[in-house]
Parts: sequence; C-alpha cells; structure tokens
Amino acid sequence: MSKEKSRATLFRHRGHGAAAPVTNIELFFDLVFVFAVTQLSHRLLEHLSIMGAVETLVLFLAVWWLWVCTCWTTNWLNPDRGPVRAMLMVMMLGTLVMASVLPDAFGRWGVPFAISYVVLQGGRTLFMIAACWGVHHGRARNFMRIAFYILLAAPLCIAGGFADPQSRLWFWIAGLAIEYTGPYLMFRTPFLGRSTTDDWDISGTHMAERCGLFIIIALGEAVLVTGATVAGLPPSVPTNTAFAASFIGSAAMWWIYFDTGAERAGAVIEREDADAGRIARNAYTYLHMPIVAGVIVTAVGDELILSHPIGHTDLAFVLTACGGPLLFLIGTAVFKWATVRNVIPPFSHLLGIILLIAIGTVGLHHHWNPLTIGVATTGALVFTAIWEWFSLHGGMERWTPRLAARLIALTGRDR
Repeated sequence: MSKEKSRATLFRHRGHGAAAPVTNIELFFDLVFVFAVTQLSHRLLEHLSIMGAVETLVLFLAVWWLWVCTCWTTNWLNPDRGPVRAMLMVMMLGTLVMASVLPDAFGRWGVPFAISYVVLQGGRTLFMIAACWGVHHGRARNFMRIAFYILLAAPLCIAGGFADPQSRLWFWIAGLAIEYTGPYLMFRTPFLGRSTTDDWDISGTHMAERCGLFIIIALGEAVLVTGATVAGLPPSVPTNTAFAASFIGSAAMWWIYFDTGAERAGAVIEREDADAGRIARNAYTYLHMPIVAGVIVTAVGDELILSHPIGHTDLAFVLTACGGPLLFLIGTAVFKWATVRNVIPPFSHLLGIILLIAIGTVGLHHHWNPLTIGVATTGALVFTAIWEWFSLHGGMERWTPRLAARLIALTGRDR
C-alpha cells in the first residue's frame, strides 16, 4: 500500500458533511478534561478575587482551546485507526500533566504548564499536516496555516512561563489572543493565503454531540462538587435546602441546553452544508465558552452556598453565585440565536438574564444570605426552562412575540 493510501485510511469515510459518530476513544479522551474542569473550579474557589478570576479565565481559555481544536481534528480523523488512537492517548497524557500543574500555573509550575500546552497544540497540528499530506490538499494547507499561528503564539506562552506572575498573565493573554484570532481571520497567512469554508467540511452532528458532551462534563463536575461537599457536612435544614437547590439548578441548566437547542443546532449545520464550517466556528468554537465557563462558576457558587448557607454575603460571592448562571444563560441565548437565526435571542433567556441581574442587585443591597440567593438563582433558571418549554411545546410562541412588543412599547423604546 502506498503512503498516500495508507494516510487516507486515517480519515473517516463519509461524504461532504455526512454523519461522523462519536467513538469510544473520543469519550475516553474527554475523561481527562473532567479532571481539568475540576482543577479550574477548585482554583477559582481558592482565589476568589478579581485577579484570581482573571487568571483562572486565562487557564480556562487554554484548556478549552486545547479541547475544541482536538474536537475539530477528530471530526475528520478516524479514531478507530491505530495512529489516531495513539495520538489521542499521547494528548491525554500531556493534558493530564497540564491539568495537574494548573492550580499553581501562576506560581512555580508556569513553565511545565506552558510547555505542555505548546507541545500538545503543535504536536497535534503536525500530526494533521502529516496525515493530510498528499491526501487532502486543502486540509493540509489549512493546518499549515494553523501551525503558523501556533508558532507565533508559542514564544509568548513559553516566555510567560519563565516570567514573574504579573508579567506572565500578559504574555499568556497575548499568546492565546493570537491563537483565538486565527479562526476569525480564516487563518490568513503570508504566502499561504487564507482558508475557506470548503476546507472545513465537517459533520455538524458530530460537532454538536462532542460539544454537548463537554457541557455534560462541566455539569457532572458541578454535581460531583455538590455531592462531595454535602458528604462532609452535618445534615441540617439549610444544608439540605442548599443541596436541593444546587441539584435542581444543574438539572435546569441541562434542560435549557439540551431540550431543543443542541439538537436544532446540529440539524442547522447539516442543512447549511456549504457554510457548516463557519457556523461551527461561531457556534461551537467561540460561543460555547461562556456556557462552559458559566457552569464552572456556578459549581463554585454552589460549593460556597453549601459551606455557609446562612453566612455573610459579599460582592465576590454574589458575582459567583449569580454570575455563573448569568454567563450560562447569555451563552446559551447567543448560541441558539446564532444557530436558529431568530430576529431576537430566546425571550425566555432574556427574562432569565433580567431576573438574575435583579437577584444579584437586590440580594447584595439587602444582604440576603447565601442560601436565599442560591434558591433565587435556581428559581430563575427553572423559570427560564419552563418558559422556553411552554413557548416551544405549549403554544406560547403565538403570543410571546406580542408580549415582547408590548414590553418594549411600555419602556418607550419604540418611540
């Protein structure tokens, strides 16, 4: 067998945009990111300040980018082939190292974190160039352009690992900004031009399922945090109430994301076959970040509520307890808006966002205890889920737009 024919077997056998089922090795690969998400939430809990939140956000962006870029490659590659499996297992090992040092990445473990990230990003890209060479010319050029952006960002990432913590933050922000800008610019590169959506001939259902599984990972981590925290606490009415509110909130977030939005988005990408790559870039590569981040921050807020249900409320707690669900609702609203292409984002989500802002503002002003704020934010999520359910399945879609128009008229915005 020639080298070209051998490399061709590394890719899924499917037509343009056809289905690409998620395989067991991909699920196995995702397991290491359960640990990474746990590390992120624990780090935020231990550094609950503005600087701690910014640093954790930068670490989250690195973890997300590593995962989502690998998700794109497995959309094309055949994970049942030995070399592809080997590549994913090496990626798992490297990610495990990176996640292990993540809590102190802005301390003594900056260099191992940065080197792990750069090696994983570069190694996977080189594997794709080698696999595509002589088989898929468009994809090969696409990954050569991606390699250019990784090479630009790599010195900044590694230099940041050696720098002091304050400078490290700016080095890593600059490096990640270069990589995140690449897809938006269609990887425009000197001498190689720019990529086109024809180079991103993906399976929309595969991308939707893979990103949905990452949401499950984040929600699962939230449930684990809830269970582990409650297990170490003596039973009481406030603790039991906080436990119930935490679980119901996680269930409501699952309902809001998976009831219709995830499935409809995958179907939209399949229908928009010629523009599937651009839609997937916007809806999954970028717009899923606030959704996942919101779940992680919510898990931190739940742990704070469970630990001190009737304790003191401060700004940091309110931003965590209300900010997590707020991030989640904003992310899901924009995600559904971008895929379904309605005139406005889902009205139920807009109402939920307003409720969460009101809860945070009033709760902080009147010094509500953590349990009261936790129950209220859970109520806002449940309200959003119920409103959307009835609007899609119970006929409310006939009067919801009219209600929105009346509310706008009452505020005078149409004048």
